[in-house]
Amino acid sequence: MESDESETFEIGGELTVRRLGFGAMSLGGSNNMHWPDDVDGAKRVLERAVDLGVDFVDTADMYGNGSSECVVGRTINVDRDDIVVATKGGILKQPDASTAVSGDPAYLKNAALRSRVRLETEVIDLYQLHTPDPDVPIEDSVTALAELKDEGLVRHVGLSNVDVEQLERARDVAEIATVQNYYNIANRDQEDVLSACEDAGIGFVPYSPIDKAALDGCEALDEVADAHDASRYQIALAWLLERSDVTIPIPGTSSLEHLEANVAAASIDLTDEQLARLDDAH
Repeated sequence: MESDESETFEIGGELTVRRLGFGAMSLGGSNNMHWPDDVDGAKRVLERAVDLGVDFVDTADMYGNGSSECVVGRTINVDRDDIVVATKGGILKQPDASTAVSGDPAYLKNAALRSRVRLETEVIDLYQLHTPDPDVPIEDSVTALAELKDEGLVRHVGLSNVDVEQLERARDVAEIATVQNYYNIANRDQEDVLSACEDAGIGFVPYSPIDKAALDGCEALDEVADAHDASRYQIALAWLLERSDVTIPIPGTSSLEHLEANVAAASIDLTDEQLARLDDAH
């Protein structure tokens, strides 16, 4: 996957990645509670992603109760200079598959230490607060991550599921490299956060970049897809890449076929007319 400067982003101003990454949630088991049913198959998907030129992999300790991190750590050399691996902490899976949130500084520090073990690395490239804890000031949670950075355990600090106010409060106590929020062509509620990231030079990582159910019935997507002999899902990814120079979509899959189709979306060039049509589609 050849890239020019417009197709890359420098996380934290120093970690250059291609602007189409891989989300590793699908490498965890069902309900994010177990190992994947086919561990070897999950490893093959990740290996193929790297072979295709994907150099940004995003996971979380919640995915598969740590199994996703283990698959990543056992499959690729996380310490390679040409691969950036991100993970997240702050959401806990419960025995009944429900979730709980903890932004407690001591918990987050311990979670990061455990993620290092599962990823089989000494330093995590990008460690993200998975979601703010309503019972803990975001400044306290982010300060804990900044201290991990000062101690050399993580290279950069990121956020997830934050609004503009929370982003600004976090930036008061630490340098924020990325924000990971729900955003796609069918749901643009986080437009103000994207704009704030653009203004600050912060990477914006849209998760769930392909919301298949929400794309049903979108004639504009289908017509643009037909013009490029592509799928509507590829066009949805191409739109995200064109939407802003700071976007880093992270589509995930457990299918080699879908992986290759997702990566191919980075080569689709949308015309100005097509972009305008898609901008107005939802």
